[in-house]
Amino acid sequence: MELSLNIRCALAQLAGKLSKYIIKLGRGMGKSFPGYIYLKIGKKECVSKLTSNLDIGSILITGTNGKTTTTKIIALLLGNDTDIIYNYESNTINAIITSLLDGNADLGVFEYGIRDIKHAIPDTVSRIIGPAGVVYTNVSREHSQIGGVKNPFEKYLKAKQLLSQPMKKGIVISNADDPRTAYIGKSKEEDVGVSYYGLDIDMEDKTPITGDIFCPVCNENLTYSKRYLNHRGIYECSCGFSRPDPNLKFTQLKAGKDRWQVKIEGEVFNYPTGKSIKLDFPVDVPSFGVHNLYNLLCAAITYVTFTPQPKRIEKTTQEIFNSLDLSILPPGRFEIFKVNGNKLVGMGQGDNGDALKANIQFMQTYAGDEIAEQTGFIYTTPDEDEEEIFEDHFSSIISFNPRIVHVVPGRESVDAAQKYYEIIKEKLPADFYPLSHEDMEKRIGKISELVKESQYSYVIVSGCGPEQYMWGNLKSSCKSQQNR
Repeated sequence: MELSLNIRCALAQLAGKLSKYIIKLGRGMGKSFPGYIYLKIGKKECVSKLTSNLDIGSILITGTNGKTTTTKIIALLLGNDTDIIYNYESNTINAIITSLLDGNADLGVFEYGIRDIKHAIPDTVSRIIGPAGVVYTNVSREHSQIGGVKNPFEKYLKAKQLLSQPMKKGIVISNADDPRTAYIGKSKEEDVGVSYYGLDIDMEDKTPITGDIFCPVCNENLTYSKRYLNHRGIYECSCGFSRPDPNLKFTQLKAGKDRWQVKIEGEVFNYPTGKSIKLDFPVDVPSFGVHNLYNLLCAAITYVTFTPQPKRIEKTTQEIFNSLDLSILPPGRFEIFKVNGNKLVGMGQGDNGDALKANIQFMQTYAGDEIAEQTGFIYTTPDEDEEEIFEDHFSSIISFNPRIVHVVPGRESVDAAQKYYEIIKEKLPADFYPLSHEDMEKRIGKISELVKESQYSYVIVSGCGPEQYMWGNLKSSCKSQQNR
């Protein structure tokens, strides 16, 4: 039996590696096909032979927002101290296995996107990979439908939780400021080590929360003493559930226009050495918003938890963070640039209420709180059966109160976009452009035209839409106007 398994695994590895020469690795199937071939031949039993080649183990990073950025930064930090393999953007089990085929390393660092239980099979993936760590960024309402089927938020949250549920050893890392990820962390404290991260800074989000935030234990409303970003902050419930004390936090924020300085403080358990490490030192980071402070802090605690070189932590963290710029962010990232002289444009994906609100707040931080009076907002809408996402978007847009909202379909359904437009125009000046998903060139062209011809000093373009297909091409089109 063992001989048969060894032969099958050897054949699977040979076929997987050969397929890399057949397919030019890149986006899409290029990152997942070798893993698909390996899994098809070797089955689940052989994957454990690949993961056993990692001296420390695999780290899986999941959440609603910030997965790609956080994974990139974790890879930069850990790659400075030890041999790693990593994967981001193509976040499937096949893509993870493709990376594992690259050979021996100390650590594997893998983004893993989860929309629902059926397609992501998170508990199965956890059992197959046997991660040393599962890392949670945050959980917000997103992907209200999958494959035309309604996906309730409770099932979405459960799918995230299932990625760490089978773990009996290793470390779960959770965002203490997000009650949903904190709940996931607390539910694992009896099984594995759990480390929390959170902010302790003077900045505060005073705008309304997008969507109702209920206690994940008793379903009553949470009470916040402070909010840092939407539903992330310091909270408690009458049932006793409250924000855990962070093991690692950012403190003493000094915000400049181009760079921010924060202090890293805390005590974190280091998995390779089995010892706790105390930290207290400043770092310099790009001024790209509170939402990315969370990504940086999440990357920092993951690095501290899994580096086999703890004596290097302060030096490596400062060097990597000091060298970061906006290029670390993914193609759909929210960027600010000038068009036609002095018109300031903020543009980027905001597929859920949390992300769109962060984009608005970043624009306000950059240009000032009074910009709404001089802003045109181009809103790209969610799809059918994504009313929850629209509700969260609408809450942020209403709170911001721009001079006009130009409504453009962001996903496939023009009818859904029109339905959302009818609601918006009851509260704000608005117009509608029924441009189909099939003719993306016209959609991009019209949005670019609206940006160019806007009479306002500021323009925000955000909402739903494919990261590269729409946002990447749209930004390229608008940036071509910068010097005109």
